[in-house]
Amino acid sequence: MVFKLVSSLSTFEGTIKGQLMVRRNTHFVMVDGISKLMTRKGNHFWSSDFHIAGLQWRLIISWKKAQNDNLYLHLRIIDEKCTGPNWSVKCECIFGLVDERGNRHVLESFPARFKEVTKSYKKSIPWGLLNCFLVNDKAVFMSEIINVEASFPVTPIARNMGTAECIKLFEVPENKSRFTWHITRFSSFTGKRHSSYEFTVGPRRWRILMYPEGKAGNFSLYLSASDYVTGSPKRPTFANYKLRVLDQVNRNHHESGHQGWFSYDTSETSGKGTSKFMPMEELHDSSNGYLVRDQIYIGVEFLLVSITEDL
Repeated sequence: MVFKLVSSLSTFEGTIKGQLMVRRNTHFVMVDGISKLMTRKGNHFWSSDFHIAGLQWRLIISWKKAQNDNLYLHLRIIDEKCTGPNWSVKCECIFGLVDERGNRHVLESFPARFKEVTKSYKKSIPWGLLNCFLVNDKAVFMSEIINVEASFPVTPIARNMGTAECIKLFEVPENKSRFTWHITRFSSFTGKRHSSYEFTVGPRRWRILMYPEGKAGNFSLYLSASDYVTGSPKRPTFANYKLRVLDQVNRNHHESGHQGWFSYDTSETSGKGTSKFMPMEELHDSSNGYLVRDQIYIGVEFLLVSITEDL
């Protein structure tokens, strides 16, 4: 029995689970695929929203080339009570990294005061330091929040244990990464917006949104996330993708690259993309091959998608 328990906790994930009873006011985020951030296939990753002291928070891991090529760990307060003027939340924050033995390396411990103009705090992490904590392309970031005092009434909920999650980043296989929407009577599409039928990539269903009459003289394309198709928790989903319109004559396709987080709220009808995908004039120019006999091919290609799981 003892051997089995030690064996089950011998993994990096098991080590973090073992910390939850000790670090009750801590949220841990494991990023599985941290090299994707290093190679710029993703420039920021969100934790799920978590609650400490009756308030809602989020951790964000980001990379900014303009700032010494470092990673940054952000703590942001996103509680609905923290909107508008004349509010503040004071607390003690600890940012850190965790190694595979469960040892915590404190990056910074500091008093924080969140308010209207300061809704987040951040700490830089040099690549060299992060490399010391990598295990099989995984890294664990943590934030502990204690001694919380709000300027408004809050009903704190006692936490019996900390919380932890794993954000898994994976490259989509080429044979499953593309979807093409073939429209045979483009001129019949009137009105502001139209959407493709749903298709599945990774943990979710998706749709392409198109504005056939354009916005400010430009053809507009977006990607929208819909329902979940896996048993994983319903959490925000990261995607790195390309939107494109195919050139049916010269195969000189027009495309634009995008990346971002899609909400877990499937009632959202907006998407992520660009209102200026290409000028309408360019779209209708027959020499470009985008519209041929009133037909158009609109596509999306996924490069990277995330799945979030509780630990």
